[in-house]
Amino acid sequence: MLEITFVLIAYVLGSVPNAIWVGKSFYGIDVREYGSRNSGATNVFRLLGKGPGSIVLVLDILKGYLAVRLADVVDFLSRDGFSDLALSHTDIGGLAEGDHKLLMVLFGTMAVIGHLIPVFAKFKGGKGVATLFGMLIALNPAVAGLALAVFVLANIITGYVSIGSLLAGLSIPFLFIRFFGETHLSILIFSFLVAVLVLVTHRKNIKRLIAGEEAKTRIVMKQKK
Repeated sequence: MLEITFVLIAYVLGSVPNAIWVGKSFYGIDVREYGSRNSGATNVFRLLGKGPGSIVLVLDILKGYLAVRLADVVDFLSRDGFSDLALSHTDIGGLAEGDHKLLMVLFGTMAVIGHLIPVFAKFKGGKGVATLFGMLIALNPAVAGLALAVFVLANIITGYVSIGSLLAGLSIPFLFIRFFGETHLSILIFSFLVAVLVLVTHRKNIKRLIAGEEAKTRIVMKQKK
C-alpha cells in the first residue's frame, strides 16, 4: 500500500499546472488561450518573457526531480517494515538497487503523466519535456547534462525550442547505452520511451516545422559580436 500511495503522490505532484497558475495569478492570463495554447514553459517564455518562463521551467523540472526522489523516501520507510510489496531488500534493510531504480522510474513517470494529463487542469497539460528533464537529473545527472547540451546547441543554431527538445529526447537512449553502459531494464525501457514520447508530444510541432510555420524561441541567446 505504501508504494501505491507514493505513485498517487507522484501523479499529483506532476499535475501541478505551474504555467497556468503563474499566468493567471500574476499576469491575469490563461496561457492555454494564447500562443501555442500549450500549458508549458515554452509558451510562457513566448507570451510573458524570460522571467516568468524561467520560473515555470524550474518548477516543472522540480516536479520530475522530486517525484523520482520519492523512491528514497520509500527506501527509508522500508527499513522499518512499512513496504508491503514483493520488492527485494538488502541484508541491512532498504530496497535492493534494482527495485530502487524501478521505483525511481515509476514515480518519475507518474509525474510526467501528471504533467501531460493533470487532474488540476481538466486533464489537458503540456508536453512534459521539462518534467522529463527533472526526472533525468535525478536518475543520471551526467546524461541530463549531455542532453541539455544537445538541447542548448540545437536551440542556439536553429532558434527552435522544438528541435532542441526533439534532438535531446532522441539522444537519451544513445547516451545511456553508449556513454554509461546502462544495463538495468527499467532505465533502458525509460530511455526509449522518452524518445517515443517526445516524438508523440511534438507531432504538431513537427508538422509546423515541415510547413515552415513553427515559431522561433531562443531560450539561450547568441552572443553578439
